[in-house]
Amino acid sequence: MGQNVATHPEVVRAEMRSGHEIANHSWNHPVLTPAQIRSQMERTNAAIKAATGEEPRLFRPPYGAIDDRVRAATSLSPVLWDMDTLDWKSHDPAKVAQTVVSQAEPNDVVLIHDIHPTSVAAVPEILRTLTAQGYHFVTVSHLRATL
Repeated sequence: MGQNVATHPEVVRAEMRSGHEIANHSWNHPVLTPAQIRSQMERTNAAIKAATGEEPRLFRPPYGAIDDRVRAATSLSPVLWDMDTLDWKSHDPAKVAQTVVSQAEPNDVVLIHDIHPTSVAAVPEILRTLTAQGYHFVTVSHLRATL
């Protein structure tokens, strides 16, 4: 979210340097009203540009809620997900990891939240297991370019 980018630009720069793609996810994750859409997008785009020197190309709408008015308010390409870990329901790293590992399919975009320490704790096991199964992890832009 843009407010986190503005508060921790060094984290965003480190993420980008390590090969991650930075996308817009709104300023503070509201249900987007018509009056908020443009402001939420523009503030976040500006924070990302200030932190990284680059404009984002992708947007994940809060709650995955996207309609024609949201699409019309931005030129960014929307990103949704194929698998929801439901990590907000289970604060158990083993359960989050098992959900991903048992349901993973090639080319999946997985929804997992870094606001839950237990979800962050699940990531090493997810990466280890899926890498051992032959999965490779790429940016959304790379994935879209190969499909």
